[in-house]
Amino acid sequence: MIHILEHCALDTLKLLPLLFLSYLLVEYAEHRMTGKTREMIFQAGKAGPVIGALAGMIPQCGFSAAAAGLFAGGVISPGTLLAVFLSTSDEMLPILLSEGFSPGKILEILLIKAAVATAAGFAVDLAVAALGKNRRMEHGHSPLCEHSHCHCQGGKILRPALYHTLQIAVFLFLINLVLGAGMEWLEDSRAIQAITETAFLQEALCALVGMIPNCAASVLITQLYLEGVIHAGALFAGLLCGAGSGLLVLFRTNRNLRQNLILLALLYGIGLGAGFLIGCAKVL
Repeated sequence: MIHILEHCALDTLKLLPLLFLSYLLVEYAEHRMTGKTREMIFQAGKAGPVIGALAGMIPQCGFSAAAAGLFAGGVISPGTLLAVFLSTSDEMLPILLSEGFSPGKILEILLIKAAVATAAGFAVDLAVAALGKNRRMEHGHSPLCEHSHCHCQGGKILRPALYHTLQIAVFLFLINLVLGAGMEWLEDSRAIQAITETAFLQEALCALVGMIPNCAASVLITQLYLEGVIHAGALFAGLLCGAGSGLLVLFRTNRNLRQNLILLALLYGIGLGAGFLIGCAKVL
């Protein structure tokens, strides 16, 4: 139990800098910018999915958490957020490197994930634009502040950003503690390996495991692939759905539950579909 506590504390601490910076940006955008400037930022987000996909390739889950906070604050588009989620790989890269996996194959995995993330992000933003449901930041107080009832609308940005960061950090630590214990049980019981003996269930199961908002999910999926338990399609399904702590931050900070559930369904559907196609193509 001690090592789970240490791991959860370390994961939470690693998230703090990016979370704090993202909340600073949200507070600045809300309290300092004019409505016209905010509109320009949103429109500039048309290239967001590309940037989001590239940022997600960096091996840590901090960007997904930061992106969720920016989305809740109305700074980035839903397509950009989804691109970050799909591109995020958490601990996959260091594990593959430590196991001596081919650098060329690692680059291939990263590029395929980024390509899927970019395409999906653009498709979602185009669909949102076609439906006329662009999310624009409204005049007034921050949606984060309204959701948290922190009464920090006095024009200052440092204190509310710190407040939101600490609030989310405590939330993530407690949730990750529960999830960490659950993931350890799964690894010890080898329950996942037993289920994945049925080939056509591999993508569906790994996609669900990947959506567990804990870095341990990507560790487990990558190890199962290296051990030959799952094939490449299941690997991609799990890694594409693995948004790290981003999903926790999204549901904690974005008050629109319907919107969150739609993004969750899109994440699973795209990850599962892409994983199935990649498996059929026998990539890797």
